[in-house]
This record gives sequence, C-alpha cells and structure tokens, in this order.
Amino acid sequence: MNRSVRVTLFALLLLVVLVFGGVVGRQVFLVDGGEPTPAPDLAEMNTYVYDQPRPLAEFTLTNENGETVTRESLRGRWTFAFVGYTNCPDICPAAMANLRRTDKLLSSELPQPDYLLVSADPEHDTPEQLKAYTGFFGENFHGLTGDLGTLRVLAKSLSAVFVHRQVDGELLVDHSGHFALVNPDGELAALIQPPHKPEQLAEAFERIYLWAKANRENARS
Repeated sequence: MNRSVRVTLFALLLLVVLVFGGVVGRQVFLVDGGEPTPAPDLAEMNTYVYDQPRPLAEFTLTNENGETVTRESLRGRWTFAFVGYTNCPDICPAAMANLRRTDKLLSSELPQPDYLLVSADPEHDTPEQLKAYTGFFGENFHGLTGDLGTLRVLAKSLSAVFVHRQVDGELLVDHSGHFALVNPDGELAALIQPPHKPEQLAEAFERIYLWAKANRENARS
C-alpha cells in the first residue's frame, strides 16, 4: 500500500470517528442537558397532553370520609378527576362507569390511579352521600365537597366549569364532561374529552405515564 493510499484511508477513518463522536456527543447532550421530549400526540384518543403540566389551584375541601384534603393530598399518585354530582341523571353515572372499566383494563405494571369526583353540588353532596356514591364504583374512587367558591376555583384549574339553574323548582347542574389527568406532583397533565372509551383511556394513560417517566429519568441523568 503506497503512502497516498494510507493517507487517504487515515483521513477517511478520522472523518468517521469525528462524525460518530459528534453524533454520540449530541445524543448525550440531548439526554443529559437537552429539552424534554415533546408530549405525545394523542388527538386520536380525544386527549390533549401538556408539554409543561399546569399546577392546580390551592384548595381546602372535604373528602368522602369527612377528612380535610388539600392540593398536597394529591401528590404521590396519578388521579383522574371529573367534575360532576351524585344526583346527575346521565353524564356522571356513564363517566364513572367508564372510569371503572378503565381501571380494570390497566396493566398491573402501571401505577394504579385514583378517580376523583369533584362535586358541582356541595349542598346535596355531603361526605356521606359521596361515600355511598363513589363506593359503588370501587375503593380507589373518591369525592370532594365543601365551599362552592372553592370548588369552582378547583374546577377552573381542571379546565372545567359548572353552572346551577332551577327548572320547575328542581336544581339542575350543567358541567363539563371531560376527565382531567393529574400527575403525582399535583399538576394538570392532560385533558381527555368525551366520548370516553375505556380501551382508549387505558392506552392514553399508559402512554402519558411512560412519556412522563422517560422525561423524569432523563432530567436526573
């Protein structure tokens, strides 16, 4: 092999090393110090995932056991939150039933979430009433009641609203129909709009959880 060929081969080898080193270096930079991976696109599941989760409003309310609950109480677990009321004739029972079916579809390898009914009718939704209602759906179903103004503020931070109106002397409550997924930091991570299909809810939760877990691990590395 003459000298010019050896020089050419050496130059090519050096170029390969430099390119490979640059790719590896860029990957390491992106993992160690780069931007988080963008949120998954789950539009086909009627789900919007926030790239940066939104903190919930501070609140002090009462759960179905008569215990005081604050925003800090939501830390440590994933939570599907839903604004509704126990006397709701149609939307709420169907929504809660879909959540119960979703709960049964979740892989045992995933963290098991809580399911939270935020009352839009605290006058009638006493802790005792909430306990009887949520207990029908499962042990990880819970309810919140308390001051009407505080409930409105919490609902707003879940991107939900509710309105009271009287019809023939009967109280009716119009309210949002979506589920809000709250992460273990007590932040709004995603909104899931109806129609709700348990199979899609379970898949959306798994994909959001895995995405959040990967970003958290990357941030630590």
